[in-house]
Amino acid sequence: MDDHRNDSYAAPDNGRLKQALNPWRISAWGLALLLLVLPAIAMHYTPQVRWDETDFLVMGLMLGGTGLAAECLVRRSPNPWYRAASVVSVLTVFLTIWANLAVGMIGSEDSPFNLLFAGVPIIAFIGSAMARFRPLGMAIFHGAAAAAQAGIAAMGAQIDARGGTFSALFAGLWLIAAVLYRLAASRAEGASKSSR
Repeated sequence: MDDHRNDSYAAPDNGRLKQALNPWRISAWGLALLLLVLPAIAMHYTPQVRWDETDFLVMGLMLGGTGLAAECLVRRSPNPWYRAASVVSVLTVFLTIWANLAVGMIGSEDSPFNLLFAGVPIIAFIGSAMARFRPLGMAIFHGAAAAAQAGIAAMGAQIDARGGTFSALFAGLWLIAAVLYRLAASRAEGASKSSR
């Protein structure tokens, strides 16, 4: 008998298996699933939580999109500063959308003023794409997003002081991402100089 094995039945690549079983990855997706299940559990114990199918669908899409965006950005670079910045950036987008859909940052969720906050992630995303997702360009555009968020929050504070303060905190998150991307750029510059 010929003991020849077909290559199509070869063992899976160890690197891919290791990546799939990464504890950070499993924890992040597990947390996303928990966030989606918690309202369903809460609905059994309190009448204050009332979600319908649309709420679960929107939250599922938001959590899935956040997870996929974070994975794509984290895989772009082995640089830990770039990865940390990417996670902060993606979570800031998620929290901005969630806060505006749930209660609104300024006034209620129905306030048209809250539509201005949709422009902030757009600044960060379009700027990052223009910079080809390189850390220095992303640092600049995330800094611009922080400035835009702070400006909108300052204008909103005239209408709703509490909401203005709350939304100003998001400017801090954008700024943290900008600083982390700047650190990633510095590290990449140092690595390229040392390899010459």
